Amino acid sequence: MSVQRPVVLIVGAGFGGLSAARALAAADAEIIVIDQRNHHIFQPLLYQVATAGLSPADIAGPVRSILSEQRNATVVLGRVCGVDAAARSVEIELRHGGDGPTRRQLRYDYLILATGARHAYFGNDHWERYAPGLKTLEDATAIRRRLLLAFERAEMAVDPAERDANLTIVVVGGGPTGVELAGSIAELARAALAKDFRRIDPRKARVLLVEAGPRLLPAFTEGHSEAARVALEKLGVSVRVNARVMDCDAAGVVVGEERIPAATLLWAAGVQASPAAAWLGAAADRAGRVLVGPDFGVPGCEGVFAIGDTASLTDAAGKVVPGVAPAAKQAGYYVGDLIVRRLSGWGDLPPFRYRNYGNLATIGRHAAVADFGWVRLRGGLAWWLWGIAHIFFLIDFRNRIAVTLNWLWSFVTFGRGARLITGNLAAQPAATEPPPPPAS
Repeated sequence: MSVQRPVVLIVGAGFGGLSAARALAAADAEIIVIDQRNHHIFQPLLYQVATAGLSPADIAGPVRSILSEQRNATVVLGRVCGVDAAARSVEIELRHGGDGPTRRQLRYDYLILATGARHAYFGNDHWERYAPGLKTLEDATAIRRRLLLAFERAEMAVDPAERDANLTIVVVGGGPTGVELAGSIAELARAALAKDFRRIDPRKARVLLVEAGPRLLPAFTEGHSEAARVALEKLGVSVRVNARVMDCDAAGVVVGEERIPAATLLWAAGVQASPAAAWLGAAADRAGRVLVGPDFGVPGCEGVFAIGDTASLTDAAGKVVPGVAPAAKQAGYYVGDLIVRRLSGWGDLPPFRYRNYGNLATIGRHAAVADFGWVRLRGGLAWWLWGIAHIFFLIDFRNRIAVTLNWLWSFVTFGRGARLITGNLAAQPAATEPPPPPAS
């Protein structure tokens, strides 16, 4: 009679989840990776898809293919609905067509929640319809559609006010995503689209970056923040700091007391964790991240770990672990190694310590900032380092080749080869659509 192997459930196939799975490759256990999408995406390059620099396949790969050589790993396409920590089981909803979704219970000995985060609107969730965020491939292709449709509508507009609104793009949030989006949109308008239209001049598009805080890139030094602002303004981006969004609708955005007519609003101002804390009945911070112990264990839930954007942890060095890809990967490998040790009877690991290898953000073509602590760079060298670092961390060799070739072609020709309008063209609210009535 065969002995049933321990089961490790990993919810989420992002950086943290896949790193944990790989750390468990040699474990005498059954590893089950659950995700509601069949692909892993390289999130730091999502903005390149959103601005037509790369195609979705360049930054994504099927989860089954990534784990195909790991014989103890199984992939399940499904959405987690809840966790019963007492019974050590997870309820998942399978959506495979047919007669509709079905639900199943999967038991576990160890559970790793790496469910990521979504964009947060600070209590104004109805803004999402008008100001989408950027977390998934669906988000990226929807933003690309919005951007390109705005130029198409401007081309056909008769009313100058309607044309100007379609040529106005507002990005909310001055962190790395917002800075990268704004710079890339400005380059799209001023280089790739410059010769494509006859009735409008895309180079006259107005790109506005709005940040509620006192400076851009708050995780970087003040010198880097100022360098980012200068570089963006050279690209034609209007930067506003200490500027808070008060309202938005299909026709524009209210910044402070000023209403700005704009067809395209993009949100990069905050994140909200998945409902993992609610599933477990665990304590959470203001962003919904589970408050975990020094080994990412969830207090009161034996065998349960939360990592990446799902977790809130101050490490052994007293540093808050940031919600970035390198931190998620380190956490995934740490928890995977910890489970291997526990399964083998080798005891626990020391408390987790995050190793910050530096912060990188690109501003535009041949412009970036890099902060490695011991050295700080800006300009062209930082841009090349940014590109090399991102290509190095891509999923597989094929993706690295594709991204390198696409970037080199774009760099030489100023082109953007992925300028495709796909999906439901009626899904985007038009700039002339009246705003919704006020809530009663």
